[in-house]
Order: sequence, then structure tokens, then C-alpha cells
Amino acid sequence: MRLATERIRELARDMNLTLSELLERAGVSRTAYYSLARKSSVVPRSIDALAAALDEPVSGLLEELPPRVVAAQRICAQDPDASFENVWHVLTLLEMNPIERLNRSLTRGRTTTAHR
Repeated sequence: MRLATERIRELARDMNLTLSELLERAGVSRTAYYSLARKSSVVPRSIDALAAALDEPVSGLLEELPPRVVAAQRICAQDPDASFENVWHVLTLLEMNPIERLNRSLTRGRTTTAHR
């Protein structure tokens, strides 16, 4: 699997970023990026070897991160002072139905009061 450099540039443009700005935000040096871009495969040899031994495509051995984790990582990359755990928790709460979120808070409040 090769690095999709055009896709990366397109996504950066969609965020109104130059490639240099994207790399700086991501904490990736230009040298590292262009080194990856030149490689015929960015998959480590050990993963290629496992896939070959199992007669499976490399993609069959990899799993994607849940969308909420990816979103939290993206937010934390944009704001280094943000806590991953707090961002993830807020994103979790925002996905909940407002009534469910309220009931959860009330239950937690009652539990805290009962333990005092």
C-alpha cells in the first residue's frame, strides 16, 4: 500500500491548509513525509510477511479506529492543550440522545449524593 499523496493534499486543501501547514500540525517532518511518499509500500515488512503467511491481504489484518477516536485525535492534533480523554468523553456525550444524557447525569448526581 502506497501513501495516497494526492488524497492527502486534497484533504489539506479542503481544510484550507498547505501541505507544509498540515505536516507542521501533524508533527511530521517534510523529510519523513517525502520518505514515505517515495516508498512502494508504507506497510512494515513484518505485516507483509504475516499477510503472505496467512494468504490474506494486508488490509484484512488491519482494523480502523472507531470514528469517535479518530475525531478526538484530530481535535487534539489541532489543540495540543486538549485532553484526549476529555475530548473523547464530550464526543460520546454529544452522540447521546439529550434525554438519555440528562438521565445519566441525574443518576450520577443521585449516586454521588447517596455516598456522602
